[in-house]
Amino acid sequence: MVNFTFCFVQTLKKHIVTLLITGQFLLFGCPLFSQTAAPQPQYVDSIKVHFLYGSRPYTKYKKSERKWFGGVLGGHVGIETDSGHILNFRMNGNFHLFTNNSKKHSRFDDMDYTDFYSIFGSDPDSIKRAIITIPITRWQKEKLDSINAQYLKDCPYDYALIGMRCSAAAYEILGQLGIMKNYSHRKTYWKIFYPMKLRKRVLDKASENNWTIERQEGTLRRKWEKH
Repeated sequence: MVNFTFCFVQTLKKHIVTLLITGQFLLFGCPLFSQTAAPQPQYVDSIKVHFLYGSRPYTKYKKSERKWFGGVLGGHVGIETDSGHILNFRMNGNFHLFTNNSKKHSRFDDMDYTDFYSIFGSDPDSIKRAIITIPITRWQKEKLDSINAQYLKDCPYDYALIGMRCSAAAYEILGQLGIMKNYSHRKTYWKIFYPMKLRKRVLDKASENNWTIERQEGTLRRKWEKH
């Protein structure tokens, strides 16, 4: 009787396991042996992230080359939302050490290539730069167009040393588009304190996703950021 009960239990277990596995195959299309490829995003357009590298004049050229805000760790960042239109965040008025959103001294500008790369008063053709092209979906394009229109009309935050500046603002937009991880403004400006912090992240993603990277070296009269 004991042997019969034992055999019955073992046979019942086998049937239950078989039913569970068969049910899993029917419900999920045999997941142990077949994987359905994730749908690829349907890209309809692209944006370009422009990085103007930080620099300072070499000693012997100090009289002919301008000093820039931020020096080697400075520079500038903008997002080309449409052909020849670079959206970028700038100071507008007195420089704030800390953010003061009740009295914002900031604005977003729409610039062409020449204006953007001559923002520090230097010849735009002498500037070290990197331009990363990022493909975007229809939803991302519509979202970007909405951000562009709104930010040009009403700047959403102040420009401050301890606060949002050009690189943090560019990251914030990329975060809204789902290209970068989205953070609060406060967390964004601490993580992306100057342009190199954003540039490294975007260049890493460009390498992972085979995005196009355009580079131009700068004048030998200045010391440039390396990466």
